[in-house]
Amino acid sequence: MKFGVVIFPGSNCEHDCYYAIESVIGQPVEFIWHQDTSLKGFDAVILPGGFAYGDYLRTGALAKFSPVMKAVADFARKGGLVFGICNGFQILTEAGLLPGALLRNVGLKYVCKFLHLRTETTETPYTNLMGKGQLLRIPIGHGDGNFFAEAETLKRIENNGQVVFRYVTADGQITRIRTDPVRTCLAAQTAN
Repeated sequence: MKFGVVIFPGSNCEHDCYYAIESVIGQPVEFIWHQDTSLKGFDAVILPGGFAYGDYLRTGALAKFSPVMKAVADFARKGGLVFGICNGFQILTEAGLLPGALLRNVGLKYVCKFLHLRTETTETPYTNLMGKGQLLRIPIGHGDGNFFAEAETLKRIENNGQVVFRYVTADGQITRIRTDPVRTCLAAQTAN
């Protein structure tokens, strides 16, 4: 399986992704420049974290216009595996490849700490070796990590089994931000 890691101006986690693919899981990997227009030969594409184009307007808003994003959209439509991490996830929502949007954090402050996630589905290539309900303790760092979708969209995401992880407490209870159930999703997968 060959992986590609997209580099946007302002990406800062592309080398971490490259290292994880090459050295940890032992798969071939190449960098993909944001001006590239083809993903031929890749089986999976990663959009890493960082601050694409400085995120000056809105997180991911400029990156969605990069030439590579048309190729990413075509790749995803054909069933290619696309994984967005942090800023990459934000770019995927801005580009319309994932529903919803990412809003500023409650309190309008940058958050950098460890949080718990609960695995909601094991029916993805990314989670098929995990157990449903498995708890993970992961570091987060973002100012725009508040996933939002209208109630109808959220219901569709839930019904399609597209919520992959959810923020939870250390004992696995869903955390609600201001008791708003729409903002409890962390990650969603695209529907093919």
